[in-house]
Amino acid sequence: MQYQVNFVQAIQLAFSNYVNFNGRASRSEFWWWVLFTFLVGLVCGVIGNQWLTSAVNLALLLPNLGLNVRRLHDIGKSGWWLFLGLLPIVGWIILIVWLCKPSDMQDNQYGPVPHCA
Repeated sequence: MQYQVNFVQAIQLAFSNYVNFNGRASRSEFWWWVLFTFLVGLVCGVIGNQWLTSAVNLALLLPNLGLNVRRLHDIGKSGWWLFLGLLPIVGWIILIVWLCKPSDMQDNQYGPVPHCA
């Protein structure tokens, strides 16, 4: 049975797999990370320092890409599908639907089911 990671665990997992494009990431791990990056962006926007915002965005770029690729792996898709996001609206909708899908509950070509107890 797959357990759901919490907010802090998701952030720790993302940073501990900073540039890891292999393996799988669960839905909860991914969406907690999205919330974290949104909150960090919100704080940077409120502070209003463009240099800080740019530095934070640059620091979060690689873990964000890695987590997106691992999330696509979790549903059996190649990480190359992330380029679908370059298509305005249609590509974004398809990616959001895929990223919301539950994990494949069996091992796939990208690895075992994440966070199984």
